[in-house]
Amino acid sequence: MAEELYKKGYTQNRELAWLRFNERCLEEAGDPEVPLLERLKFLAIFSSNLDEFFAVRTGRLAGMKAIREDETDSRSGLNVDQQLKKIYRSANKLCRMREDVFRDLRKTLKQEGIQDLSLEECTKTERSWLKKYFAEKIQPVVGAQIIDGRHPMPTLQSGAVYTAALMNYRGHEVFAFVSVPAGLEKLIRLPGQAVRFIHTEELILTHMEELFKGARVTERTRFRVIRNAYVDPEESTDELDDYRERMRGMLRKRRHMSFVRLEISAGQNSRIYRLLTRSLPVDAGIGYEAKMPMDYRSFPQIASLVSPDRAAVLSWPVYVPKLSPALNYARNLFTQIQKKDVLLAYPYESMEPFLRLLREAATDPNVQSIKLTVYRLSSKSRLVDYLCLAAENGKEVTVLIELKARFDEQNNIDYSQKLLDAGCIVSYGFEYYKVHAKICLITRRKANALEHVALISTGNFNESTARQYTDLAVLTADPVIVSDAVKFFDNMLKGVLDGRYRNLLVAPADLKPGILQLMDREIAKGEKGRILIKINGLTDEDLIMKLQEASDAGVDVQLIVRGISCLLPQNRKKTSNIHIRSIVGRWLEHSRIYVFGSGRSEKMYLSSADFMNRNMEMRVEIAVPVKDKDIRRRLQDYLQLCLADNTDAREMKSDGKYRKIKNAEERISCQETMAAITAGKEESAPQAAVHAEPAASVHRNRYSREKQKGE
Repeated sequence: MAEELYKKGYTQNRELAWLRFNERCLEEAGDPEVPLLERLKFLAIFSSNLDEFFAVRTGRLAGMKAIREDETDSRSGLNVDQQLKKIYRSANKLCRMREDVFRDLRKTLKQEGIQDLSLEECTKTERSWLKKYFAEKIQPVVGAQIIDGRHPMPTLQSGAVYTAALMNYRGHEVFAFVSVPAGLEKLIRLPGQAVRFIHTEELILTHMEELFKGARVTERTRFRVIRNAYVDPEESTDELDDYRERMRGMLRKRRHMSFVRLEISAGQNSRIYRLLTRSLPVDAGIGYEAKMPMDYRSFPQIASLVSPDRAAVLSWPVYVPKLSPALNYARNLFTQIQKKDVLLAYPYESMEPFLRLLREAATDPNVQSIKLTVYRLSSKSRLVDYLCLAAENGKEVTVLIELKARFDEQNNIDYSQKLLDAGCIVSYGFEYYKVHAKICLITRRKANALEHVALISTGNFNESTARQYTDLAVLTADPVIVSDAVKFFDNMLKGVLDGRYRNLLVAPADLKPGILQLMDREIAKGEKGRILIKINGLTDEDLIMKLQEASDAGVDVQLIVRGISCLLPQNRKKTSNIHIRSIVGRWLEHSRIYVFGSGRSEKMYLSSADFMNRNMEMRVEIAVPVKDKDIRRRLQDYLQLCLADNTDAREMKSDGKYRKIKNAEERISCQETMAAITAGKEESAPQAAVHAEPAASVHRNRYSREKQKGE
């Protein structure tokens, strides 16, 4: 049974597995073969990931502790309190590793002529310049106050940086408090030709006396807090007509949730720490003494302090996504897709063909309707502009927008209003179920008949992340698939979650049963069976047990799991035929591909769903079969590259830890190879050059050569 899965000995705790994944990001920040400025980005990514982990996952457990402390995790046998203790212990260990990485990065920056300084390391002339800078640029905008009975502690923002001090002020010892404004430059470059800079938070901390004239500071510190962000909008007792208002209320509630993390530079033995833990209040177990800058968002900005030429040498080469060569952009795209399926592979290829298809549909007099699901959108979305244009041109535009997309709630609320104002039909999904599927359906009238084109994607319709994440999207006019797409949107608008489809596997009703059935088919083949899955997370107990059953039957099980895997591979008695690898590279591996069998009996799907409980049971997800032979061959080649990667990939061992792949022969990076292959096929897409945010490393040999040239 799932509730006793941990007793079988081949699973691990979800949260601890996630921390091990995030350690992979930290390893990239510490890898000297990764370009220096990219390592700083990885340090920021690790820190951002950790903040979200505390806010959501740890926050959820902290909420459970008060009401269900004895509840046991099915995969590890740990109760809530045991999980929390292990989480904080593991996270603190990672944060100490982060500080070691940061110290190494500071030394390496200095060797490259980029000096990250404390105030004490500045020259006398520089300190005088900084004092004037502080008086003119910082002091007028910071909010400084004392904390006492008439000046209560303000509501602390999750993730914001604060400075605090104990001081003798006007004959009394007082506690003083300063918020570091988010709008200030995070780094201050000092005058001169050399690249020398100081962190703004450091300057504010060391100039506390300037904010309180006549004060004598006895103790000072920087600190930040993370609040619990786990709020379920469905738990609201308010009977609100407008679901958007309920979501706005949820966002307001987050500002006052309990604290799950306190990072402070002065340490837990300081008087300020004891004062903060009493006044907030904060459980002493969640505190951590941080010995590096608090605002990790400053790390990637170091690149802006150096010349463009120097930054180029210390970064990955700029990569511009290409236009898919499968389409002729001088002709009607809808008509071309009617004849042949098209695969778009982001970020190697651009989202531009899909955006052009939408723009084409918005102005085509024969197009009747456009229907689309939205989970996450970029802050400036051309897609939304084209949908609004289509509605204004008299098309029926239906948008199913998920307002519960965590940390994108406000963005989606704003876009939903814009779409409504343009005349679109907007739906907010389901109570208790998030709509995570990525599907678009365009319908056009031809003579007396209707014809359709559908796009189904593994990732969001987000122009920004399409340049940073590896995702796949298939454009098709296959009659069975588009018929399913028509039925899907019909069901969604009627509130039907258990609809039946001919080709599509749709959660929460059919996706998991369909996958289990496909696995059973391979299990029946025994040693001739084959399962190859590329996903971002594996936590679902039923799927884990079925994969173990497949291993027992001798099925070859290859799993490419970027993030969490609660399944432990290579257990001699339980999972000996299961191999798991994680790829963390320059771009975030985000595509989901399911392959069952080989040869003529092979079944291949692209999907929006990971093998996680939430995806299978609490979300609307889609898996679409890949029918086109050319696309199937292309995806098989891609999967084989992932399995051959010995640069960005790590193998998971039976203890849940990742190990580098030992291979003294040719180094292979699937991402670098994909970029090189795609670069030779088509001209660059007509958009700004992309210097993608990393998610681990490629182009290492090329970086070394260019670095030598720069010297």
